[in-house]
Amino acid sequence: MIKSIAHASFLVEDVPRSLKFYCDVLQLPLNPNRPDFPFDGAWLDIGDDQMIHLMQLPNPDSTEGRPAHGGRDRHLALVVEDLEALATRLDAANIEYSRSKSGRAAFFCRDPDGNALEFAEDFTPPPLQK
Repeated sequence: MIKSIAHASFLVEDVPRSLKFYCDVLQLPLNPNRPDFPFDGAWLDIGDDQMIHLMQLPNPDSTEGRPAHGGRDRHLALVVEDLEALATRLDAANIEYSRSKSGRAAFFCRDPDGNALEFAEDFTPPPLQK
């Protein structure tokens, strides 16, 4: 049985640029325990036992033609303590985002490399339909 997600990985062009987004804007802490791989990258902590891994490698996927709304693209969904505080930080950094099309309290943005992220304070799944 699968118990949790250990990490999600994103390909990035420029690790320092990505760290400004993930560490400064999203306020994720940098994990210092990344091994010395033969490519640049970074590990970012989420809570006690989950991470985002950034890998500076050529991206085989085009960012052209992706939908403007990240909810219609592959994305990573993250639970945040204060959605509006994050929106304020994104506004201050001039990072575009779009509110959830479902009407729930959530929004989507893209990192500097076009990877889509979803943010919400609660990800309670809807009840099963019979």
